[in-house]
Amino acid sequence: MTEKAELAELTGRQLKKRIRHLMASDADTGEVLAALDGLAPRVAVNPLFACFYDMAPRIKWRAIAAMGYVVSRLAEHEMESARVVMRRLMWNLNDESGGIGWGSPEAMGEIMAQNPKMAEEYGSILTSYIQQGKNFLEHEALQRGSIWGVGRLAQSHPGLVADAADDLRLFLGSSDPYHRGYAAWALGNIKDRRAVTELERLAADPAEIDIFRQQALQTTEVGLLAKEALAAIAGEESSC
Repeated sequence: MTEKAELAELTGRQLKKRIRHLMASDADTGEVLAALDGLAPRVAVNPLFACFYDMAPRIKWRAIAAMGYVVSRLAEHEMESARVVMRRLMWNLNDESGGIGWGSPEAMGEIMAQNPKMAEEYGSILTSYIQQGKNFLEHEALQRGSIWGVGRLAQSHPGLVADAADDLRLFLGSSDPYHRGYAAWALGNIKDRRAVTELERLAADPAEIDIFRQQALQTTEVGLLAKEALAAIAGEESSC
């Protein structure tokens, strides 16, 4: 029996355990996502939420990618059910929820990167999490996730996050290397020409961070992300 068929036969704790095992597997992320095709999208949601809190970065990030995949599929046929998932992610980031919304802003960005309709509805909410005077998140780790989420959305829909470029540039001067690196990556995806001077200053930044992109968790230097952003901006300018 294939992984896809086996998943379809499981429920409850068995399904949760199997999905976690799938997220931890040596298969590439594309194969992991394909295995989820055997499940109704809304059945996969709760087990994936549980993986957001896993201490293993590989499992957490795979689950974020998978959440984007299944909720985008859900939105194609059950838009209101997809909205329920987005509202749950937003609630997790609300102080009144009583918890910390690990993985929630990243998942929002991934969902919207994969689904234009969701992006149009919720893009401004995601950017508000990095904007002072709006829904700015004070927790440093959640700020990391929000910056990454905005950067991921910018890969598919840069116009929807362009108004957050000023806020992203502020993170380039952060003492947190993840803030600097993720912001550089996001600004490169937006192709924000106003960031060039600050990105040039970061080009020699040797701090190492992990970033999930191209469906894989990669270790790189902040300076390299800044150089890539500068190249993306230069490419945009040369094409004008």
